[in-house]
Amino acid sequence: MTVQFDRIALIGIGLIGSSIAHDIKRLGLAKEVIVATRSADTLKRAEELQLGDRYTMSSSEAVRDADLVIVSVPVGASESVAKEVAGHLKVGAIVTDVGSTKASVILQMQPHMPPHVHFIPGHPLAGTEKSGPDAGFAGLFEGRWCIFTPIAGTDETALKRLRRFWEALGSKVDEMDPEHHDKVLAIVSHLPHIIAYNIVGTADDLEAVTESEVIKYSASGFRDFTRLAASDPTMWRDVCLHNKDAILEMLARFSEDLAYLQRAIRWGEGDKIFDLFTRTRAIRRSIIEAGQDVDAPDFGRPHPLEKKA
Repeated sequence: MTVQFDRIALIGIGLIGSSIAHDIKRLGLAKEVIVATRSADTLKRAEELQLGDRYTMSSSEAVRDADLVIVSVPVGASESVAKEVAGHLKVGAIVTDVGSTKASVILQMQPHMPPHVHFIPGHPLAGTEKSGPDAGFAGLFEGRWCIFTPIAGTDETALKRLRRFWEALGSKVDEMDPEHHDKVLAIVSHLPHIIAYNIVGTADDLEAVTESEVIKYSASGFRDFTRLAASDPTMWRDVCLHNKDAILEMLARFSEDLAYLQRAIRWGEGDKIFDLFTRTRAIRRSIIEAGQDVDAPDFGRPHPLEKKA
């Protein structure tokens, strides 16, 4: 793979930022990578992991002479980063982000972007429940989608250049209107996390059970909810606050569908229950066929006997 950028600045070095850093190094996509974060401890750990070439707690310092700036912070911090770096961006630089909500990020960042840079909001649909620089790994984006939500007047050359970068990381790239993106993500990502946080919280409220049966027998569906519910609280708090309209719409739809299922169970309407479960099972198969998951026993988790072999 040939060098695509002379200098890339990574603002934020959590799971996504550090995974990007691993891939840049692995693929040789930049001559120099500058890592910036506001936490001294996080910056120190990023340096220990050799995620970049230079390290700083100043975002404005990091973006100087950078050809590509990737903002990987909780969406609620987008505006403060934009304000800090705006006066230090080089002419022709591409500025992008990885936030899970796009309309809000555009509203926060676009007013501060100078006319001589190319601001292209983005969102890689990849991740795990872990966070911090240690959570990142090479290949996270392989076979996953990265969605751009270009604003009016976006330079096509810059857009193609950013597309090539994400494709080099193994991503499939698509484009959406910001509001449409936020509605889609509300149902495929945001609502599942909210449900997971809520059901695990409900179990925790049942204190007499949580410390015994729930934990002891969590090798069932509850365990998979806990994986989602272990995601970064700061990031998901910001997602809820910055995509609230779409999330509330999806919560209302979900509540209506849940009431339908509740009535079917109460009145013993087995045909309705069976039809719903059959339809949702087919969706799972479609996800596997689309290459967005694997059809492995127990979701591919290793078992004790397999570890010993």
